[in-house]
Amino acid sequence: MEKSIITTGKTIDIAIEAALQQLGMDRDSVSVTVLEQAKSGFLGIGRTDAKVQVTYEAPEEKPAAPKVALSSASRSKPKAEKKPEPKAEAPKPERKPEPKAEAPKPERKPEPKADTPKPERKPREEKKAEPKVQRTYEPAQPGSSEEKIEQFLKGLLENMGSQAVPHAWQDGEGSYRVDLTGADLGYLIGRRGETLDAIQHLANYSVNRMIDGHVRINVDAEDYRLKREDSLCRYARKKAQQVLKNRRRTTLEPMNAYERHVIHAALQEMDNITTHSTGSEPNRRVVIEYVR
Repeated sequence: MEKSIITTGKTIDIAIEAALQQLGMDRDSVSVTVLEQAKSGFLGIGRTDAKVQVTYEAPEEKPAAPKVALSSASRSKPKAEKKPEPKAEAPKPERKPEPKAEAPKPERKPEPKADTPKPERKPREEKKAEPKVQRTYEPAQPGSSEEKIEQFLKGLLENMGSQAVPHAWQDGEGSYRVDLTGADLGYLIGRRGETLDAIQHLANYSVNRMIDGHVRINVDAEDYRLKREDSLCRYARKKAQQVLKNRRRTTLEPMNAYERHVIHAALQEMDNITTHSTGSEPNRRVVIEYVR
């Protein structure tokens, strides 16, 4: 069952955060509709707060089972009926039974039990874990762009206290891809890939100053970008379905340029849906709107 609440704040972000704290939910579990933009007014006069409507899915409440009222007749326990006491009869003289001669019973010897062998249990076969397919990387040629990319990233990772190893190669589109391998890669990915984006930005800026021309470098670890792209596509379609149902636009959370591009591409062929970006970096967002 879908419910919604309306909150206000000095900015849209503050109003959304107030609703999330009130509901105890995260940003991915709700849909936000901006009702009013914040106005600063003139010298503080006429200032109004931003107003947003936050919609969320609430579990349906099951009706309580009706209590069956017991009648007074059913609540009362039946009283035990008094049985008439038997009259005392005169004691009869007891007759002693005559002892009968019992024939001696033949003794039965216990038959020896045959030892039946217990079936042997076969040991369970342990399932062997399938080995993960490891990628093979060719060493970079001396003096090549791949070698310069790897040398820069090795120095950067060492200064960050990481022992990860970069492997660079050129893809078919003319750009360069880099895979970071080793332990503790989650530290290099960071929250929502923020650290990985920073490493990629530094690599593009520094390597392009060392070589002729301009190259694009994409840095990844444990296929994070591929998994993030799939997650963003599913998130975008879910929000678009809510927009189609309510016929009201919704504004997504702030995203970087790459993530906004994934959202636009995922919804560009969806009927009655259009997308555009609003705001300025780093708080630029994607708006999903219903169109007839």
